[in-house]
Order: sequence, then C-alpha cells, then structure tokens
Amino acid sequence: MNLTLLVKTYHGNQLRQIDELLQSQFDDLDVEMKLLGNSTGKWVQVSVVGEDENVAAAYIQKKIGTCPVNLKDIEEDAILKGYINHIDDDKLIVDVGIFEPKVVQAVVPLSRLQSQLADGREVALKKIAQTYALAEGVPVSIKVVAKATEGLQAEFSVEQSGRLCSWQQSLLDRLIVLRVSNELVTSTLERTRLDRDVVEVEALGLFEHALTCKLGTDATGLIPRVGRYMRYAGFVVFNARKGYEFLE
Repeated sequence: MNLTLLVKTYHGNQLRQIDELLQSQFDDLDVEMKLLGNSTGKWVQVSVVGEDENVAAAYIQKKIGTCPVNLKDIEEDAILKGYINHIDDDKLIVDVGIFEPKVVQAVVPLSRLQSQLADGREVALKKIAQTYALAEGVPVSIKVVAKATEGLQAEFSVEQSGRLCSWQQSLLDRLIVLRVSNELVTSTLERTRLDRDVVEVEALGLFEHALTCKLGTDATGLIPRVGRYMRYAGFVVFNARKGYEFLE
C-alpha cells in the first residue's frame, strides 16, 4: 500500500522527523513502513506493507492525513486540504495533491474570496491576502465547487473561512511559522522566553503553526528573535490591527 501524506517537505530533516514519528507508532504492529521520498510537488510518499497495514494506514490518515492523488476520486462538494501554491491578481491556486493522470490544482477565484472574506465588496486579492495572511506555502482547507479535467473550481471551506474570521475578531496578532516542527517551535519559544508573549500555538499542519500573540504583542517583532533558531522557517504575519481597519 502506497500513500501520499498530506504534508510537504523541503529538506531532509523534515523527512527524518516524519520517519521517526511513524516508526515510533508502528513498533507493536506487523507492518513495515518505508519512506519513498518526495513525489510531484514535494508531497511525501510512504509504503506500508504487512498484516496490520490497514491499521497503520488508518493511523496515518488520522494523524497526518493523505492526499487524494487521482482526479477521478474527487467529487463536487468535497472538502480538501492543501497548500497555497500561487496568488494571481484574480485567483488563488491551491495544491491539494492531485497528480494523476496529470497535475491538477484547485482555483479559488477572487469573487469567491470577496464573498467569503470581504462581505462581497470589490477588494483586490492582494489586499485580501495581506489582511488574512494568505501566502505561498500556507495550508488551507477548500470546498470543491466544480470539477473539470483542467482543474477544480473551489472556495474556502466553512472551517477555513471561519478560522480566518475568528482570528480577525480576536484582535490578536499571529505569526504563522512554516516548515518547522512543533518541537522546534516550543523549544524556541522557551529559549527566547517568548512563551510569555505567545498565548497559543495552533497547528495548521505537521510543519506549519500559528503563534497567537498576547494583546499588545506585535507579531512582526517576533521574527528576528525566533528566526535565528529556525534555519529553514518561513514567516507570514497576521496583523490584527490591519484586519480591523479592513473591516471598517
């Protein structure tokens, strides 16, 4: 059984962490798990073989999630998770892990984003992206609106739009940290004593986290303090004040 995990990796250390995570869970199972490396689009693939392979696959699906891989397995109204791959002037493109029989990505048009995040107002996509910390590599959840061989038409899922709106209403800054483990985030906050300024670490994916700052803490100011300990990290800032001004 080959599975494509719902996680992208960008360096060997991430692959090693995934391998250690899975191997530690399968010690008591009659199963052999082997990383096959990165597939198209940096998705991680694994091979699971043995009498308990279905149990192991169920654990992987629950703990990490898997990609649909083939377009034929996608139905309209399906809820899919993926990563923002590109932002154009009039659409947001999301990679949801479909690469058979060819690479197909989901397109969220500007009109949908305006409806879901801007009360239907004609706001530029660049402004919406800045307000809601939408950037390449950020994980999102989408709902398939229409299916075609050349791509999927989509919108944000209720969960995704609800999360972004709740962030905005909280008036708290958030620093989105990409390409690092939860263990590194936690140890860095303790090392820099920023655990007193960050009230919550929200997992957006296996290697993506949103650090919720306490009231009055500027997320941008955290970057130079934590960045020195996070070699491969990428950062995206959710600025609560700008979000509030956006609503006015």
